[in-house]
Amino acid sequence: MTSRPIALVTGARRGIGRAIAVRLAADGFDVAINDVARDADTERTLAEIAAAGARDLYIEADIAEIAGHCAMLDRVERDLGPLACLVNNAGVGAMQRGDILEVTPESFDRCLSINTRGTFFLTQAVARRMIGRPAPPAPRSILFVTSANTFMTSDARAEYCLSKAPLTMMNTLFAVRLAEHDIATYEIRPGVIRTAMTAGVSQAYEARISDGLSPMRRWGEPNDIAAAASILARRAIPFSTGDTFHIDGGLHIHRL
Repeated sequence: MTSRPIALVTGARRGIGRAIAVRLAADGFDVAINDVARDADTERTLAEIAAAGARDLYIEADIAEIAGHCAMLDRVERDLGPLACLVNNAGVGAMQRGDILEVTPESFDRCLSINTRGTFFLTQAVARRMIGRPAPPAPRSILFVTSANTFMTSDARAEYCLSKAPLTMMNTLFAVRLAEHDIATYEIRPGVIRTAMTAGVSQAYEARISDGLSPMRRWGEPNDIAAAASILARRAIPFSTGDTFHIDGGLHIHRL
């Protein structure tokens, strides 16, 4: 058994999830990643985790399938060890951007089943296991990677906004419940980040960023989110739980 703490990062085969997984590996964690497909992106992520000197594990699963959560966590514990950190990063966008009056039940249900429902019950399952085991030497943490859309409207993807907004409350609810067990929870709110999810609208964002959409006039990068996730996963701000960290270049600041 390794002395390195164990982290599970969902939705980690590329983008923000990959950056977080690799950064945690570089900062002392062994890392399990979860996603819905094993492909070239997955292999790259696993290779980068291993190159950072960490043990790696891939688990193919859809977090919307709640019945599979126990099997996923059993495998992490069997192959790596008990979790010290869960990073809830998995998420999907609207099936098609458009008028809120045209949102379909299929797109709505897909966003809510993964971004909200799946995240809640996976967190619940991890929290139960953390409480039910002796506290490891490493501090324990649960992270929620959310979005500026928890509080900023994007009416072209209403179902995505509605699926992300509850995660703010989810973070605070788990923070209160788990504090007595010395398990901290945090919300990371990314701004406009350069990933596959934003690739389709990158040209429009380029112009808005140049015009001052956020005070820091640049794209956010996955490594910006990963840097914050590493600080929080390691409990480097020890007297904090339930807090929200905006990693958005100042996008959240109200301006006249």
